[in-house]
Amino acid sequence: MTTAASRPTLIRRAAVFDGTRLHPARDVLIEGPLITAVGNALPLPEGAQVVDATGRTLLPGLIDAHTHATDTGQLRQSLLFGITTELDMGGAPATARRLRAAAGDRDDLADLRVATTGATAPGGHPGQLVESGLLEPFPTVAGPQDADAFVAARVTEGADHLKIFIEDGTAIGHPMPLMSAQTVTALVHAAHEHGLRTVAHTLTRTAARQAIDCGIDGLAHSPADGHSSDDLIEAAAAHGVFVVPTLTALTGMTPTPAEYELADDPRLRPYADPRWLDELDRIRTTNPAERVGPIRMDPAHAADAALRMFRLGVPLLAGTDGTGGMGHPTTHGISYHGELALLVAAGLTPTQALTAATAAPADAFALTDRGRIAPGLRADLLLVEGDPTHDIAALRAITHLWRRGTPVDRPALATTGASAAKIRS
Repeated sequence: MTTAASRPTLIRRAAVFDGTRLHPARDVLIEGPLITAVGNALPLPEGAQVVDATGRTLLPGLIDAHTHATDTGQLRQSLLFGITTELDMGGAPATARRLRAAAGDRDDLADLRVATTGATAPGGHPGQLVESGLLEPFPTVAGPQDADAFVAARVTEGADHLKIFIEDGTAIGHPMPLMSAQTVTALVHAAHEHGLRTVAHTLTRTAARQAIDCGIDGLAHSPADGHSSDDLIEAAAAHGVFVVPTLTALTGMTPTPAEYELADDPRLRPYADPRWLDELDRIRTTNPAERVGPIRMDPAHAADAALRMFRLGVPLLAGTDGTGGMGHPTTHGISYHGELALLVAAGLTPTQALTAATAAPADAFALTDRGRIAPGLRADLLLVEGDPTHDIAALRAITHLWRRGTPVDRPALATTGASAAKIRS
C-alpha cells in the first residue's frame, strides 16, 4: 500500500512563485522527492492525491542563510515556519556533522549545510564565548602561514563552506585581536582551492571593506556601525559579493526586537516553541544593555547599506543569525518572518524579499537542487493563503508544507516538539 509520501501529489491551480517571479494558476506535480511537472491542466496520475490551491500561492521552501544550530529541535522549529534549508555559519564540528546527518535522514527537520569551525585570530571573536563557557575551545589562525592547514582541517571536519571572522570587537564593546588582511586573503584562497565558498562575519564598515578587498564571497552581516560610504557600496558590487543583512538579529539588540510582533501574530504563535515564548516574556522586561552589553550598531545603518548594495546588483540573502538563548530573542523559524518584513520595510518589494529567501541563497551557495520551482528539483514547497508577492506577511499563513516531497503535518510536528521540550526540561 502506498503512503502519503510515496503517492504522487498534484497541486491544482496555484499561483506559483518560482523563485524569481509569480505565475498565475499553474499545476505542480510531486512524485517521490521531486517536482516532476509544472504546467496548466496537468493529467492526474493514477493514485495521486489532489490539493486544490485556488486562491493560494505555492513557493519553494525557504532558505535561512545564516543560523547557528545546536540541536534537532531548532531544525524542527525552522521547518514548522516553512524553512526547509538552513545554512549554519559556525559551530562545534561534531554537533554540525550530527545535525546534518539527522537532517539528511529525516523529513521532519530542515535540511542543513554547515561551516564547522570559523577562522579567527588567537583570542579573537568568538573566543570570548569560550571564556564564558558557552563554547568549547577551538583552533585559531595566527597568520597566513596557517591558512592552508586550517582550511584542510575544516574540509576534514566536513565543512560545506568557510566562515571567517573579521571582528575587532569595537561594535560590541569588547575590543579583541583581528586577523590581518594577508591572513584573510590566504584563507579565502585556500578555501577556493578546496571548492568552498567563504562568508565573513563583518559588523563594521572597516571589516566589510577588508573582507571585500580580500576576495570574500559574501558578508554574513550588513555593516551597522554607521552610514556606509558610496565607495564601500560600490566596492561590494564591483567585487560580486553577496550580503546577508541579518536585520532581525540587530533589532534583537534594541528595545524593540522584531520578535515581539511575531509572537503576537495568531498565524505564527501556535507553532512557536513554548520555552522561547517564556524567554521572550522575560526579555520584554529586561533592558537591552543588561541583556547584550554595550552595542554600537544600528539596524537602520545595516538596512540602508544592504538596500544600496542591492540596487547596484549585490544579491541579498535572507538570514536571521538565529541561535536562541543568551538573552537574545532571535531564534530558528519564527524570526525568519521578521527578517522578511524588515527587508520589505527597508525598501525591497515583497517579490524581491521572496527571491532573497529562495533562489538567491540557493545560487550563492550552489544549491542547484532547490530554491526554485521547476521539474527535476527537490519538492521542498510551501503553500500559503493569499499572495505574498503583494503582502509579505501572507507567507505566515501556511496551509501545506512539503519537505523532499513528504507532507509535513505542522500541528502534529509542533505538538511533538513541545512534548520533547517538556521532557528535556
